Amino acid sequence: MDLRLPGLRALRGPRRLFAAAAAVVVIAGAGTWTVASADDDAPAVRRADRVMDMGDGVRVDTSYFTAAESGRRPAVLLAHGFGGSKDDVRQQAENLARDGYAVLTWSARGFGKSTGKVGLNDPKGEVADVSRLLDWLAKQPQVELDRTGDPRVGMAGGSYGGAISLLAAGHDDRVDAIAPAITYWNLADALFPNGVFKKLWAGIFVNSAGGCEKFEKPVCEMYDRVAESGVPDAQARSMLEERSPSAVGDRIKVPTLLMQGQSDSLFPLGQADRAAKAIKANGAPVDVDWISGGHDGGDMETGRIQARVQSWFDRYLKDDKGAETGPAFRVTRTGGVDSTDGRALLRGASADSYPGLESGPKSFRLSGGEQSFANPAGASPPAVSALPGLGGTGGLSQLSSLGVGVSLDFPGQFAAFESAPVTGDLRITGSPKATVHVKSTSEDAVLFAKVYDVGPGGRQQVLPSQLVTPLRVEDAEAGKDVTITLPAIDHDIESGHRLRLVVSSTDLGYASPLSPATYTVSLKGDLTVPTAPGVDTAAAPLPAWVWWLPLAGAGVALALLLTARRRTATPAPDPALAEVPLQITDLSKRYAGSQDRYAVRDLSFRVEKGQVLGLLGPNGAGKTTTLRMLMGLIKPDAGEIRVFGHAIRPGAPVLSRVGAFVEGAGFLPHLSGRENLELYWQATGRPAADAHLDEALEIAGLGDALARAVRTYSQGMRQRLAIAQAMLGLPDLLILDEPTNGLDPPQIREMRQVMIRYAAAGRTVIVSSHLLAEVEQSCTHLVVMDRGRLVQAGPVSEIIGSGDTLLVGTPAAVEEPVVDKVAALPGVASAVRTDDGLLVRLDADGSATRLVAELVRLEVPVQSVGPHRRLEDAFLTLIGGSA
Repeated sequence: MDLRLPGLRALRGPRRLFAAAAAVVVIAGAGTWTVASADDDAPAVRRADRVMDMGDGVRVDTSYFTAAESGRRPAVLLAHGFGGSKDDVRQQAENLARDGYAVLTWSARGFGKSTGKVGLNDPKGEVADVSRLLDWLAKQPQVELDRTGDPRVGMAGGSYGGAISLLAAGHDDRVDAIAPAITYWNLADALFPNGVFKKLWAGIFVNSAGGCEKFEKPVCEMYDRVAESGVPDAQARSMLEERSPSAVGDRIKVPTLLMQGQSDSLFPLGQADRAAKAIKANGAPVDVDWISGGHDGGDMETGRIQARVQSWFDRYLKDDKGAETGPAFRVTRTGGVDSTDGRALLRGASADSYPGLESGPKSFRLSGGEQSFANPAGASPPAVSALPGLGGTGGLSQLSSLGVGVSLDFPGQFAAFESAPVTGDLRITGSPKATVHVKSTSEDAVLFAKVYDVGPGGRQQVLPSQLVTPLRVEDAEAGKDVTITLPAIDHDIESGHRLRLVVSSTDLGYASPLSPATYTVSLKGDLTVPTAPGVDTAAAPLPAWVWWLPLAGAGVALALLLTARRRTATPAPDPALAEVPLQITDLSKRYAGSQDRYAVRDLSFRVEKGQVLGLLGPNGAGKTTTLRMLMGLIKPDAGEIRVFGHAIRPGAPVLSRVGAFVEGAGFLPHLSGRENLELYWQATGRPAADAHLDEALEIAGLGDALARAVRTYSQGMRQRLAIAQAMLGLPDLLILDEPTNGLDPPQIREMRQVMIRYAAAGRTVIVSSHLLAEVEQSCTHLVVMDRGRLVQAGPVSEIIGSGDTLLVGTPAAVEEPVVDKVAALPGVASAVRTDDGLLVRLDADGSATRLVAELVRLEVPVQSVGPHRRLEDAFLTLIGGSA
């Protein structure tokens, strides 16, 4: 398992696409420096690599990033995750440097090229190293100082790097602001929760560092001892607590942004809760953000988190009082399911204050009398909850938000207590609690408690976030009342579902007693669940066009957030283009990492009101790149896009006048078509009257099918529902990417009528399609692209009937060498073989008479010569057969 967490390796994400590093490396003192080129509107970044002596025989590999600007600026220390190195945060460092920070990254002891042993953030080792790095920063001419030897500095990092940020803030008062992510407050509580050894995660920790010999000797000995016995001892707990932020919690008094993962069985949400309360008690500003992903996988929301971290530092390091740092509390929730790939669509909920884990409690009476169950010999087979290391980028724990359960309890090894069906929807936000009475035939009992969301009839048993609470009950032979605090979650319980409290004897991730025993458990009260009533879903909803692009939703959110932080000014609207739906001028975009290969190059065309414009070109022509730039998803390298006179930037307000459909729209299958559209529009946060639902539905022509569940729809009906969704609000410019994919001929004909009806009211449609015959019948105008360039643009009738393209009929197929000779003739721009002969496009010097004479000379048996009439012929001619 890679604890570096790919989603957090660069907490800012792809704000800008960087060109290749300039080939300039200069020896400078104890290291090297490199100049990295960037966008034309961003300053270049210099990186200086140095290996620093920490004074105890340990050498730490560092990189120092500064933009090529004069003057002093705040500094940021970026720490990497466990098992990683400084290279994992390089992209984030370059981004922050371009945004006006001096950034220092380093590989912690035992990782990357740094020497020394891993000390699990030992105050005498890794934490002391941070203080030495601060000493070095204080001597750099680019770094702003609060006083001599005291740099203005913030720290950020994920997991292991998040903990060192907290620890450094407690040990060194020169740290001014921190932004730790998915990390621990008390490592002993994380690895030994309630006295139970989290054996699977502990083993992953050790192996990801390269084995026990990579750790300091006392740490290695502690692990071997606990792993062998399966029981954490007091000495082990003391060692981990000394290396935890909680040990210096009363000394952390700086603005703190805590970002914790919901998909995280290693460092669950309770770790951030304890950190928030402790730091808040010291009088420091604290914001809490529960992200979708975590150590168990899932969506790390990289772009959103990147932007929020930068805003936090802008506010508390640059003293930018206008920096929007976000709500005091935010939690990511699912806003539906993408029916094409099953992924959750993310939305945000927020509150003006952090609610903690017990806000708005509701009690539920559980049924079920006293129950006995076994701890089997060898604690095998174990129950299954989280599967550390197997979550991947999707995250098994995220499946619970999609109504899918992957947990497993073995008969005879658990007790279960169940509520009556819930009336009305219930959102659990925080830690449920229950009190039970436990008796054991052994001296101690080790139990695992969890609350399931159970669908009607017992179907769809789901364990929210795949989380359990382990607990060791000592002296249980005589019986003991135990209050169970279950893992903090954010989970929606639908009306009619039940809550099921399960107490089991085993779990795959934890060490259970190997000796057989019998446990007896009974209820001693109700199940209490927190509801956090002050948290409002979608308090800051994503713009409507994000939901028109479900497959690219996360990318759009990133673009919107990063745009909010850009320093560049948006060009003023052009009054002369106020009524022009689209004007593209000299648009260019290079392939990533290339100086000379273009996805789009010098593209210019204009679209007028009432047109249905077909965007054509072979694979790789640049159509998709053009549409992505048009919708503000990616930034062009050169040129300009204006919609109704407004320059396009990610999140530009004028994009509210643009609707878009990308193949594969996501709908909730159990809801009707109308309910899906109404739910979608509510998610945009715009007034219901602005949806123009009836008008959009009339154009889409779905009729009575709107009242049926979407799961009963044919592919054609789903496509038309997706088009209706894009048309909600009746946007003035509608963009459709392959809207007829997967449709049969009658469905394609219906889709054609939808587009024509929409444009008939004076609105504009741009459709990208590979079905040439359909484009010919649907579109009024065409833009033909090839290899990123404009080949031809104009009305369909002109392009089809263009006098410079001739169809030469022959009695037999023309051999390829002859076609090449025709293409090389003077006055011929291109020649393509067809079933009936040749398609020949003439250049400005060509003529039909001269062409016929040359064909006779080449002994081509010409039967007829005339202008062609099919779009397919014109298309093949225009692109020279490259399709």
